[in-house]
Amino acid sequence: MIATAWTVAGVMAALAMLHAYWALGGRAGSAVAIPQSGGRPLFRPGRGGTLAVAVGLLGAALAALDAPYPLFQWLPHEQRAGARFALGLLFLARAVGDFRHVGFFKRRREGAFASWDSRLFSPLSLALGLAFLLLGTQPPG
Repeated sequence: MIATAWTVAGVMAALAMLHAYWALGGRAGSAVAIPQSGGRPLFRPGRGGTLAVAVGLLGAALAALDAPYPLFQWLPHEQRAGARFALGLLFLARAVGDFRHVGFFKRRREGAFASWDSRLFSPLSLALGLAFLLLGTQPPG
């Protein structure tokens, strides 16, 4: 379980750093990070929103590490485990997607985002979702 927690935390921290980089004006990789329709991005995230995602991803990293190493002992175990379980459901929902532009069941498959989503983003979301569900079922320790 410790290896799972550290792996998930590492992925979450790396994604948090990537989003912080984008929030600070970096552009590398951003062209494939947003779903498109007709060659145009479906939305344009602002710096504040992108930074908020970075903070959320960092929080998810800490939640993963809380499974083997109780970092938030002031909260009852059930709440901490429930948060990890909720993160698992969130990532599973991301993997399933919106049935149009995002996820395994998307209908629109044109563009760089769709290709990366099928090959990396959705499988990674599935793996993270399952890992968080597993971490959410851990007894207090």
